Amino acid sequence: MAHISPAQSLVLRGIAVAAAFVIALAGCSAPSGEKPASDGGAAKQTEDAGWPRTFTNADGTTTEIPKQPQRIVSTSVSVSGTLLAFDAPVVASGSAGNGKFFAQWADVAEKRDVANLWAAGEVDLESVHAYEPDLIVVSASGADSVADQVADLQEIAPTIVVDYGGQTWQQLAEELGEATGLEDNVKTTVSDFDAYVAEAAEKITVPEGKANIVSFNGPGESNPIARAGSAQSQLLSELGFTIEDPNPDWHTQDNLREDFVWASYENLTELTAETTFILSQDDGGAQAFADDPVLANLPSVKARQVYGLGPNSFRIDKYSATEIVDAVVAAFGE
Repeated sequence: MAHISPAQSLVLRGIAVAAAFVIALAGCSAPSGEKPASDGGAAKQTEDAGWPRTFTNADGTTTEIPKQPQRIVSTSVSVSGTLLAFDAPVVASGSAGNGKFFAQWADVAEKRDVANLWAAGEVDLESVHAYEPDLIVVSASGADSVADQVADLQEIAPTIVVDYGGQTWQQLAEELGEATGLEDNVKTTVSDFDAYVAEAAEKITVPEGKANIVSFNGPGESNPIARAGSAQSQLLSELGFTIEDPNPDWHTQDNLREDFVWASYENLTELTAETTFILSQDDGGAQAFADDPVLANLPSVKARQVYGLGPNSFRIDKYSATEIVDAVVAAFGE
């Protein structure tokens, strides 16, 4: 056997250790094209970011959302504006009954390539599937609700149910922020808007007395009157107006709503506010109310203080609310 010097022995030991390290490393690596058996680091990263998370739906059920959504389908046109307001990744949205998006945010949807899913009253599950959503948003009620299809939608992707009635768009945004992991976006969006309203309130002189909000449809039709808790009323209150709350006994539908009283045409003669805002109309459209002979003795008509709340004031989101604020400043600004 050849004699090995101490220096040569050290070299051989180093080679043996290196070889053992390479073999051990190969044993820990996954074969080419396969994922490691365990991805504990990624799982912990997701957990640290707050995912998965459980969302409590408006109907009392819960939905587990496994990861932060990157492709959201909103089946409710009334909810989509609020999602867009805080930059949620909406890829498709339901539209109004006429097959169009709401005018106040239609241009935003176009810029962000939001697809038109279907018109209110229609359902096409294959269409939802085609957009490969990782979150689906459904309204609990309203003409754009597909609440009856939630079980089917859950087969496609995690589906949440929200109720936009009886709350402000800011409150709805907070709920949606929780579901999308965009709480910081929501906080900034709401804070900026609230500051905008506060600044506007400093620019106007509010008429004396109270104000009411009417969706005027004339004789033989229901004429909804906004309650103090409606989003429209709350916005005007923030601008300094005192809202006349309609008598709930005037409601002609089975279930009393938190936002509007569906009143008969005759009940309009019992309103007492000195200022009236007409829903979904500009000042020109509001003239139909001011010129109605049956309503000629209303305080607001006699005072010539009947104004349009704006053509997009029916559904309140950040975009339509901003339009309302701007219109009020234009009408009552100093």
